[in-house]
Amino acid sequence: MSKKKAFVLRVNPEMMAALEKWAQDEFRSTNGQIEYILNQALTKAGRLKKKSSTG
Repeated sequence: MSKKKAFVLRVNPEMMAALEKWAQDEFRSTNGQIEYILNQALTKAGRLKKKSSTG
């Protein structure tokens, strides 16, 4: 399993409530939802290389 770096994220209560609801709707943890959103944005912006399906 890959290593993950922990950090503090401060968001306003309304944003947190929306993230938690969105995560529940997609059967993810709140942390998993944030990672998913960041991954999608970074990939779309061309700032994250797509993982190889081999290896």
